[in-house]
Amino acid sequence: MVTRIMMGCRGWWAVALAALLAAPTAQAVPSFARQTGMACEACHTVFPELTHFGRMFKANAYTVDNLKPVRGVSASKEEMLALSGLPPIALMVQVSQTSIAKAIPDGAGNLSQSSSVAFPQQISLFYAGKIAPRLGAFIQLTYGNDEGTIGIDNVDLRWADNKLLPNDRSLIYGITANNNPTVQDLWNSTPAFGYPYAASNANVSPLAATQIDGTLGQDVAGISLYAMWNESLYGEIGTYRSAKQGAANALTGGAGPLDGTTSNVIVGGAPYYRLAYEHLWGRNSLSVGLYGATFKLVPGGSTDAPGTLNGPVNEFRDTAEDFQYQFIGDQHLFTLAGTHIREKMTLNASLGDGLGADNLHNDLTTTRITGTYYYQRKYGAVLGLFSTTGSLDTQLYPAGDAPGVVTSASGTPDTKGWIAELNYMPWLNTRISLQDTQYTKFNGGGTNYDGFGRNASDNNSLYLLVWFNY
Repeated sequence: MVTRIMMGCRGWWAVALAALLAAPTAQAVPSFARQTGMACEACHTVFPELTHFGRMFKANAYTVDNLKPVRGVSASKEEMLALSGLPPIALMVQVSQTSIAKAIPDGAGNLSQSSSVAFPQQISLFYAGKIAPRLGAFIQLTYGNDEGTIGIDNVDLRWADNKLLPNDRSLIYGITANNNPTVQDLWNSTPAFGYPYAASNANVSPLAATQIDGTLGQDVAGISLYAMWNESLYGEIGTYRSAKQGAANALTGGAGPLDGTTSNVIVGGAPYYRLAYEHLWGRNSLSVGLYGATFKLVPGGSTDAPGTLNGPVNEFRDTAEDFQYQFIGDQHLFTLAGTHIREKMTLNASLGDGLGADNLHNDLTTTRITGTYYYQRKYGAVLGLFSTTGSLDTQLYPAGDAPGVVTSASGTPDTKGWIAELNYMPWLNTRISLQDTQYTKFNGGGTNYDGFGRNASDNNSLYLLVWFNY
């Protein structure tokens, strides 16, 4: 097991690295493994869930390495360049099949296929690792079969440094620039890298999600300052602005500036905060935390759409708590993680008949809790519970005039259910998963939720995934 490392002193990095390299290694995961020379169990329980060492590696800007670099040093002995001899490039491939319990009807009353094959579902190319002294990055470029295009996925650019404080306490501090709120987070209890780690894009998705729960991913640019004291107490504060991909100004045809014809543009900056505390003892770790943000958005979407950048806005105030417990043994690994997100909406720009909302004030609450067990990092099982509830608003959660499947006859977003998953990992960079998603409520109802006879259980799905990382 990786022991606790005092990150404030760079010498401890060398000690930790030597100890890990002396241990028996298995097939390493891609970029970071190539850069550090460590097998993936150093930073992960199983990918992509991080261990404490993995969290410290991320907080230190992904810069620890074990490769002979190309160096440049100034006359004053300042390190000006540290290029890796091997570029930290990696490839991820996902191939899947999804079966839905009941076929989906189209507007003419015809039925779709009840199963979908994605070959591939997703291919991602990563640059993940050190760029320069104290500067590193996680950059993901993805092809997805749902859109059939290649585009920017998660990005986290970091600069970090560390200090050794009196009484052998450490301080890590840095800056992160990223494009998805919580993608920069160190724990797997927050949305961006939380469970499910992979999901079918052929599933029927519910109507509602909070803004911080992936809704704005890849549509924003954020910058944050963060610090971690003694590998335990973590704090971060930052702000996000809209950074739409593929958006054009209606008059100039250029990539900007954004205006009211673009959907959901952030007005000003959206403040973001994060506070967490992690305690380690033996083979165990426990973290508890708070995070949140406030987003002021213009609905936009057309020249006739309500709201301009100088007019009324919709405000979404998200506050959340999270926790994560890990046990990492020689044979057995167990994780229990959860989050509870509350969103308070003030819909000044969308209030009114035909504008998008019945109520000035609405709320939305999402809760997830997940337990994961692995034996020898080869055989695994996961059970996750999820629940989303919210206010009654027939415009925000509308009914359809024909079988819409993703509509709500009750005008509420309430969706509840569970996910059960079995995993087999023949190698540490290859996973075969069978994921069963069961709904007890969907878009406000258990039976006839859309007003055309479709039940929540009709959207249950079975998802078979083969996931490679190289």
